[in-house]
Amino acid sequence: MENREALATLVLRLGLAWFLLVWAVNKILAPQQYQKIWGYFYGIDIGATAPYALAAGQIIVCAAMVLGLWRVVSYALGFAMHAVTIAIISPTLIAPFVIKNGFPTNRNQAIAVAAIAGFAALWLLRHRDHWSLDEWIKRRR
Repeated sequence: MENREALATLVLRLGLAWFLLVWAVNKILAPQQYQKIWGYFYGIDIGATAPYALAAGQIIVCAAMVLGLWRVVSYALGFAMHAVTIAIISPTLIAPFVIKNGFPTNRNQAIAVAAIAGFAALWLLRHRDHWSLDEWIKRRR
């Protein structure tokens, strides 16, 4: 049973870290996009370097998640980073079947709900993540 739980949390941890990493790397590849998003949603000009700083922080969190390092904090930060996205897109979550130009434009946001549920599950199951670096360090002591 312990190996099955360890495998399940490993799969969840790696998948969620990859999910966040894609968005973090995109901030490096298309920083202007994030400048526009902050300007549109928050009315804040974050400048040209902020997307890179945000991406660096997110990549560090993703690396900690992949390793299972500082699980209480890194898993909570992953959840918090995605919770910001949920807050921003929340109006579209209550209207998933809006049709624009013959296409349901809001249905893909349902993925965000599944991801936040995954982050919550990972944090709640962190004590079952036996194949993490935290656990390995604990066993070595």
